Amino acid sequence: MKESNRISDLYQSIYNGNPWLEVTLAKTLENVTAEQAYRKINPNLNTIWEIVTHLIQWRRNILERMQGAVIITPDHNYFVPVLDSSEAAWEQTLQNLKKSQESWNTFLADFDDADFVKIYPNNNHTYYEHIHGIIQHDVYHLGQIVILKKLL
Repeated sequence: MKESNRISDLYQSIYNGNPWLEVTLAKTLENVTAEQAYRKINPNLNTIWEIVTHLIQWRRNILERMQGAVIITPDHNYFVPVLDSSEAAWEQTLQNLKKSQESWNTFLADFDDADFVKIYPNNNHTYYEHIHGIIQHDVYHLGQIVILKKLL
């Protein structure tokens, strides 16, 4: 099996499979309402919704890098206030997360493992490091979401 297929399986398991850590993004977010996702537990903490939006934007950022774009990360680091707190907007956010997963699945299915050694010019990290980094990033924020959900 190609390394990119193994990475794809790992990434998919964190989204909605059976990962070693026993929690997934999809299952964790499954019964979260818009009101819960929008709720600010503490003024110094991000909301679940803000974290999910942040995840989506970083997934897009890294995918675009892997497709050759040079990206300047905005100062807000993709943590932006939610302007529409409706159930429809929350459902759209969850659909955007799902679409970002599908985009990564498609990308990794066609990925040439020889490209793992390519270097992204803005930070001199390999594509391999970026791909593993986005998985680590998802897991890091998944932990935050799990904690915030327990505090609701």
